[in-house]
Amino acid sequence: MAGSSPEIVRKPRADAVRNRERVLAAAKAVFSAGGSEASLEAVARHAGVGIGTLYRHFPTREALYEAVYRREVEQLGDLAEQLQNAPEPVAALRRWLRANVQFVATKKGMVAALALVAAGSSELHAYSFDRLTKAIGTLLARAVAAGAIRSDISAEDVLRALIGMCYMHDQPGWQTTALRLLDVFVDGLRVQPPAKAAATAKPAKKVTSKPSRSPS
Repeated sequence: MAGSSPEIVRKPRADAVRNRERVLAAAKAVFSAGGSEASLEAVARHAGVGIGTLYRHFPTREALYEAVYRREVEQLGDLAEQLQNAPEPVAALRRWLRANVQFVATKKGMVAALALVAAGSSELHAYSFDRLTKAIGTLLARAVAAGAIRSDISAEDVLRALIGMCYMHDQPGWQTTALRLLDVFVDGLRVQPPAKAAATAKPAKKVTSKPSRSPS
């Protein structure tokens, strides 16, 4: 037969895709509960796959950590897209920010390994920063356009504030504190109605003029 056949690009088998997703979901659960010392064998058991299957998808511990991290960032980006048409833009922004607290809770067990992954390249940091700021920007712009959120704050400002709220992620009960601070922060971003703004403004001092003395 004359001529060369076109190159066939094989898609991953459905069972291979399912196994990969099961490993990622299991890794998220195991790393969140057990921290960075949780074994890959425990991840494989939780996923219901053999250790060989895990290594075929993720040949090193760092590769698995990075994949879990990227998956969480992608899911946060997808959530922002889903919330674009939510009826209440401020509630949508609040919900997305609360999801980030859970993201930090998942990531904290992998901090040491992620530091090693990121040390060789800034690509992982650049990817996550770009994806998250775009997600915030989408929800923030919608809330500003609705007149519900002040317009003098950027997506980068919100992300930095969120990082600050989660700074004590290694302390007991930090999530409760972070969620409370998050609510205070979002409420502070709201545009106050004119009546409320006038009520909270300090009353102006009365200027009383002294009666003029009549000439003698």
